[in-house]
Amino acid sequence: MTASLLAPTRHLPGLAAAQPSALRLSFPANDSLPEAFSWKIEEGYVRTFAWDDEGDTITLGIWGPGDWVTTAFSSSQAIELQCLTSVVVSQFQPSAQDIDQLLRRQIQNLEEIFQLNRIRSADQRLLAVLTWIGRRFGQVSATGYRLSLKELNLTHQSLAELCGLTRVTVTKALSRYREIGTLQKLSTEDWFIPKSSSYPAFA
Repeated sequence: MTASLLAPTRHLPGLAAAQPSALRLSFPANDSLPEAFSWKIEEGYVRTFAWDDEGDTITLGIWGPGDWVTTAFSSSQAIELQCLTSVVVSQFQPSAQDIDQLLRRQIQNLEEIFQLNRIRSADQRLLAVLTWIGRRFGQVSATGYRLSLKELNLTHQSLAELCGLTRVTVTKALSRYREIGTLQKLSTEDWFIPKSSSYPAFA
């Protein structure tokens, strides 16, 4: 783990003056957040995942700015908080309402990821994952979803792990999507998925 200590969050004079400043850290991509704390994501994206018996990863959720993450409420000892990108986080003390919202969001994430991985067709499964990512982290319009895989640092290998596919399968499917217009390139970093092409269950 390679963390950089940033300037602590400051409180305005007279407001919660007795409370200590929150610990604020930055981490590079692919590093893991310390498990002993709850973290509020200020910048970047984090993946929560577990390991199966064969040593493969099982994605449990992807979280972005404004979300908070922790392993405190997991029954598994093998949960990791992996930085998909460079990340800035601050130590967070959740309220009972925060915890309730997190657990609800985690259940929703698990249900959606379970549905994604039940799709038999590799092409349709990858399309469903891209639609899910576009809806959660992209720009949504009446005509479709604009997303940046580079912003989330989602390589072909990362998408393969998320989908339960091989990297070669993902690379070939993305090429087919571009050829038939399912995935349209808007710039060097941004892609567009028309709603007419998106996977209906996650649109």
